[in-house]
Amino acid sequence: MIRLQRTGRKHEPTFRVVLTDSKNGPKSGKYLKNLGWYDTRLKNDAVKQLDIEQVKYWISKGAKPSLTLHNFLVGQKIIEGKKLNALPKKTVQKKDAPKEEVKKDSAKPVEKSNESASVETAKEETPSAESEVTPAPAA
Repeated sequence: MIRLQRTGRKHEPTFRVVLTDSKNGPKSGKYLKNLGWYDTRLKNDAVKQLDIEQVKYWISKGAKPSLTLHNFLVGQKIIEGKKLNALPKKTVQKKDAPKEEVKKDSAKPVEKSNESASVETAKEETPSAESEVTPAPAA
């Protein structure tokens, strides 16, 4: 996996572009190869910052760039493709839907309790195996 690894100080982010195993976390500091750097505060020129040949080589070998790096490479026209959404998906919560589900759920347990009560009464009516056992006569 090719990803950005944050370096730099507080409020001054700079990134290394590194080749790493996908199991390594982004903050672990472990990487196989440093492929360049990226500074968000500068007007970025990928030709000067990245080893483009190495990036293309590792992508051809199966390394996948992170979403942010993919968008940067597409924007710099190093690789072809569409930019991908790197932001998390928003979940829209409907206020009316949960109330209806609660009403439906509250109705269902009442029905289940009636069924379970009828099952319990049926069990009481049938003689159990323990009551059928007759004690052995004492000799």
